[in-house]
Order: sequence, then structure tokens, then C-alpha cells
Amino acid sequence: MTKASNALDRLPPATLAAIEKLGADLAVARLRRGESQRTWAKRMGVSTPTLQRLEAGDPGVSLGILATALFLINRDGQLTKLAAPEVDQGAIELSVQEASDLGKRRAQASAEARLKRSGSEPSTR
Repeated sequence: MTKASNALDRLPPATLAAIEKLGADLAVARLRRGESQRTWAKRMGVSTPTLQRLEAGDPGVSLGILATALFLINRDGQLTKLAAPEVDQGAIELSVQEASDLGKRRAQASAEARLKRSGSEPSTR
């Protein structure tokens, strides 16, 4: 088994469903433009069976082919936003937690330094 097929076999069901919807949406976009699969495939530089796989939501179709299809419907500009750091909620949450943890450590170190300088024990207020 190749690495690619192993990865594709592990796609979460929701992700697979999203890819299938994207393929179906691309087919609708092509049809709304009055283009046949043959013509659209030629414009993309792929075979008709490859376009059919894309429109069927085959996750094995390359990202480059998907990007070309998005270009044909003037949506390729959205690719730059998909994983942009400013919208990566998971990383943002980690950064906030790290900053919070750092703040707590600094506050603790500052309190300990004040106590050490004053030579007194911590109060139990």
C-alpha cells in the first residue's frame, strides 16, 4: 500500500463528504456555464475520466487539478485563505494558552523575587 492510499483510507467521513460536495459543486458550476465535461477537461489540461473523478469527489485527484478547476470558476483566490495563520483557530488557541501560561510563570517569578528581596515569608491572606 502506498503512503497516499493509506492517507486516503484514513480520511474522516466528514472530510470525505466535504470533498464529494466540492466535486458536485464543481460539476454544477461547469453545467451552469454550459460546458461539457470534454470541453472543460480540455480547458483544464486533463482527461475526461480525471474530470469525472474530480466531480465525483475522488480524494485521490491532485490538488493541482482541483486548483485548475477553481481557477476556471474564478475561485482559486480562496486557496490562499484556507490555512492562513490568522484563521487557524487551533493555533490561535494554543498561542493564547502559551501566553497565559507565560504570564502566570512571570507573575509567580516576580512574586518570589519580591519575597526574596524583602526576606519575608509569603503571607497567607
